[in-house]
Amino acid sequence: MTSADFCLRLPSLLMSRPVDRLLRLMARLRSPRGCPWDREQTHRSLIPCLRNEAKEVIHAIESKDPHALREELGDLLLQVVFHAQLAREKGRFDFRDVVSTLIRKLVRRHPHVFGGARARDAKAVLQQWNAIKAREKRDRRHARNRPRISLARRRR
Repeated sequence: MTSADFCLRLPSLLMSRPVDRLLRLMARLRSPRGCPWDREQTHRSLIPCLRNEAKEVIHAIESKDPHALREELGDLLLQVVFHAQLAREKGRFDFRDVVSTLIRKLVRRHPHVFGGARARDAKAVLQQWNAIKAREKRDRRHARNRPRISLARRRR
């Protein structure tokens, strides 16, 4: 098994007891017998919370306080889990999809680790990352525009 194959199998390894417990807890908070505040939240209403938690992570890093960082990273993770739960309820995606998507992205953007590319230093890695990211963005934009173009051609 290659290291890329191993990484692609990580979602099942990552869904350990603590993570499964966290996902079940979030689902319960959002359930009819859960928390009224949690049930009322939407992606949009959670934006201030997400901003605040990101700022608190930054503050903990700048304060060089590992205990605060651990706590704030947990609060930031809660935001990810919350948004994934909202999406799950709408049938769009779930937390496992988020993790799987991240793993595929990391493997794609590290061809010097998981493929045949070379990167001599951190600067080269960053340039490679940005080039891959730009290509992916361009490809997504083209993919989104394709159906519209073909629909416009059919209308002529």
